[in-house]
Amino acid sequence: MSYTQLLYHIVIRTKYSEKTIPPQQSEELYKYITGYIKNKKSILYQINGIENHIHILTSLHSSISLADFVKDLKTSSNLWIKSTHNFPDFTNWGKKYAAFSVSYSEKNKLIKYIQNQKKHHTKILFEEEYRKLINESGITIDETYFLTD
Repeated sequence: MSYTQLLYHIVIRTKYSEKTIPPQQSEELYKYITGYIKNKKSILYQINGIENHIHILTSLHSSISLADFVKDLKTSSNLWIKSTHNFPDFTNWGKKYAAFSVSYSEKNKLIKYIQNQKKHHTKILFEEEYRKLINESGITIDETYFLTD
């Protein structure tokens, strides 16, 4: 048996960061994603977001690559969203995503941060938050491709 503790903070945005996830339907989407993560033998610690993006704190099963997980999650949830007809303005997820490894000691702090997304975004726009998260992780942003689809 392998012993791993790899926490990922994943941010997935809608295409062009459009506000296409109705707040009244978001819990339904989160339940779908929760089931998806469980089916991948992974652990979901927290999920939340607003109309144009979601945050996921998860620990992936050791046999799953991050890139495959996000690609398959976006594909699967995209098909599900379109089949429910509860997200009439949703066209797609953005092509890119952000994912950050997180220290286990920071888990509870990040859970609270994700839980407070609606309140958090009354003070800061998504673009500012996204840019800050990327910069704080030591990643250099290529402005040519930042938030483009």
